[in-house]
Amino acid sequence: MKIEGIPTRKALRDRLETDLQFRYTCGFKLDEGIPSQATLCRYEKKLSKNKSLENFFNQLVHKLQDMGMIDGTNIAIDATNLNSYEKPRPKKQLDSNNPKSPNWGVKLDQHRNKKAWFGWKLHLATDGVSELPVSFAISSANCSDSSYALPVIKKYYETCKDNNFKKPGFYIMDAAYDAVETYREVRENYNAQAIIPINQRKATEPPPGYSDFNGTPSCSGGYPMVYWGHDNKCNKFRCPHILSKVNCIYGSAWCSNSNYGAVIKTRPSKDPRYVSLPHRGSKRWKEIYNLRGSVERCFSRLKENLSLDNIRAHGYEGVKTHVLLSMIGLIGAKIAVETLKRFKAAA
Repeated sequence: MKIEGIPTRKALRDRLETDLQFRYTCGFKLDEGIPSQATLCRYEKKLSKNKSLENFFNQLVHKLQDMGMIDGTNIAIDATNLNSYEKPRPKKQLDSNNPKSPNWGVKLDQHRNKKAWFGWKLHLATDGVSELPVSFAISSANCSDSSYALPVIKKYYETCKDNNFKKPGFYIMDAAYDAVETYREVRENYNAQAIIPINQRKATEPPPGYSDFNGTPSCSGGYPMVYWGHDNKCNKFRCPHILSKVNCIYGSAWCSNSNYGAVIKTRPSKDPRYVSLPHRGSKRWKEIYNLRGSVERCFSRLKENLSLDNIRAHGYEGVKTHVLLSMIGLIGAKIAVETLKRFKAAA
């Protein structure tokens, strides 16, 4: 249904009844009957009551790693809205503390206009190179994006650890995930760096000691220091006057007697939110952050080609089954295409 873009179980049954090649491809003999709509419905409910689909999704992720189809160094994380198949209800009738029931959510579109929906959120982690899903979580629409970042990261990290795969070095997220605990947990528990822009939260000035919201320190004269690379778990910044970036009235002697000029080092261990390795705003940081688009493109493929936004199931487990089927369809199709390419190349 997902790969062929079949919207309903009735449409699926009609296709099975009229298209003999499709019926054979789906595993039904041409001389036997096909399941009724009620049987298909019962089977889908049976799938939602156990972990067979989730286990199969994890097996496919393992296969992607075994085949070298995902790099695994850079993992992009974001959330997208999923409209509920259930009828919307007023907020006062909803349990806002239950993350497994549909609720109202609000987000800003590309024009900064507020958009509301009733339903769920899919929190997804994708490989930055292959743009394929590797870990996920589902919540009601009113749950914050940042509260699900660490659970999604933990899932994939444990998968890599259990199967001796390469562990990610960078987790890439947008400003909605800017929280001190996210940076700290990623650095201390997963030995990686969270690549997240600072959410200024209506702040008009950066914190004391910094010249901007990227975590660039200020020199004694009040000028921004010049980033000079990172090493030994710290960023190095040099005097802007020595490097001819500014003409300080005090000269370099104001800060240091050395011809090299004053040097300031910043460490994530002391300020995990503002200090990033590599330095936020540097060329390397921007290159890594640009890989965040992989999760957006994955959402687009799942919605446009694999019916992710055509939910026809009630309840948390039904929605989870729908999401899993869409992701399994995407990964399975990719593995099939890659296997065929390798077979032809070897022939």
